[in-house]
Amino acid sequence: MSTTQTIPTVTLNNGVEIPRLGFGVFQVPDDETSAAVASALAAGYRSIDTAAIYGNEAGVGRAIADSGIAREDLFVTSKVWNSDHGYDSTLRAYDATLATLGLEFLDLYLIHWPAPDRGLYTETWRALEKLYAEGRVRAIGVSNFEPEHLERLIDVAEIVPAVNQVELHPALQNRDVIAADARHGIATEAWSPLAQGAVLGDPAIVTIAAAHGKTPAQVVLRWHLQQGRIVIPKSVTPARIAQNLDVFGFDLTARELAAIDALDRNGRTGPHPAEFHG
Repeated sequence: MSTTQTIPTVTLNNGVEIPRLGFGVFQVPDDETSAAVASALAAGYRSIDTAAIYGNEAGVGRAIADSGIAREDLFVTSKVWNSDHGYDSTLRAYDATLATLGLEFLDLYLIHWPAPDRGLYTETWRALEKLYAEGRVRAIGVSNFEPEHLERLIDVAEIVPAVNQVELHPALQNRDVIAADARHGIATEAWSPLAQGAVLGDPAIVTIAAAHGKTPAQVVLRWHLQQGRIVIPKSVTPARIAQNLDVFGFDLTARELAAIDALDRNGRTGPHPAEFHG
């Protein structure tokens, strides 16, 4: 796949379009990130998701600079880390992220975690609203926000988040978060959409994959997409990077979707947002 025409987009609540399938670089060392992102861009991905805490924004920036792809054809996301919560520190963190990436703006900037013990995410959001109002970022959102965090934020916010990026996969379906996002017109984006591989051996998924001549990973990504989510799978293997993008030429049946829905088991791979302080 060498073009982006087959990657559908979601129109966010502010009118900005984001590709429904992007490329994540969580846990990819900076010195490996440029090659991984270059492979993704060559395969046809146009949405790249990074974060300050990943320590690989520079690698992402190098790959973008070397790609020759016009900036307006890319969608770049990064996130403010917990230790930078607060109004002024968030503004400084954004400047640092842009400098590290070598970019003049981001398409999406997220609060990485609510870090409720710090009690600062509403102040952090106020800084994101300023960046958005100044045209320095095209959309703003949150990550790992539970319904109670969303409600508190929206109570005081001028702008409703465009995206809530949360851990979401067949073993952890986060239905209450999806429902809260939907109530507020917030797009749900799934990180760890394959549960770091933990669900790929589930008999139901293996059986569905065999029926379609697809890999278990392709089936899980298709499940996400058919349920309206944005997904950002990660890999550093060029063949798998391309394979994860090849998920638009088949459809799962209602019975197959229900079989995957039945795999929900609170199988969280990361920390719980209400308890993670970072």
